[in-house]
Amino acid sequence: MEGAAMPQLRVDVLSLFPRMLAGFVDESVLGRAIRSGVLEFSSRSIREWAEDRHGIVDDRPFGGGAGMVLRPGPVCRAIDALRGEGSKVIYLCPDGIPLRAQLAEKLAEERHLILLCGHYEGIDERVRERSVDLEISIGDYVLTNGVLPAAVLLDAVARHVPGVLGNSQSLRQDSFNENLLTFPQYTRPAEFEGRRVPEILLSGDHKRIDDWRKQQQLERTRCRRRDLWEMGSHE
Repeated sequence: MEGAAMPQLRVDVLSLFPRMLAGFVDESVLGRAIRSGVLEFSSRSIREWAEDRHGIVDDRPFGGGAGMVLRPGPVCRAIDALRGEGSKVIYLCPDGIPLRAQLAEKLAEERHLILLCGHYEGIDERVRERSVDLEISIGDYVLTNGVLPAAVLLDAVARHVPGVLGNSQSLRQDSFNENLLTFPQYTRPAEFEGRRVPEILLSGDHKRIDDWRKQQQLERTRCRRRDLWEMGSHE
């Protein structure tokens, strides 16, 4: 379409349940960014690359044990079909490195991300050795499949892509920017059930408001997230 923006980031998600992402993507700022051409997105089923007409892509693990494992053939063919020059393949799994704000910001600089979702007991280890560039976890817990982690990663990364957010200032006041939690927010009415908005926010003095907000960030981080506090230079 003439005049459409060139995509800043292309994201392909590979999973067994590609339709799970449809509502999440459509009903958010991500949908707006896709429609405007800032983001390019697809969600594909690994079964498209199955080895038989029944679409079977999993099998029992060698050595025994519960659950099923995704076969290497279909997964590798799916990755190979989507991978291009500069593509980065990310496997969403519980034993990956933790997803943090700094990592999301770094990934937003990429041109093409392929997000591979684990299912059942995971994928054949040879896929990880052959085709995966980075393994990411969104927390120390296990989910039924990797589609929700892929959605979390997509949202966290896309926020840092120029043109996705309507107001870039939102990024500067996000939690975890500079290893600090964000400050408390208030809106109308000025008094609710006897609780008043801090007077400084009604003063119109933007310098004092900025100083108050910074102090709130420092205090919240020190009290609630000592790990973040110690990572920064706030002492």
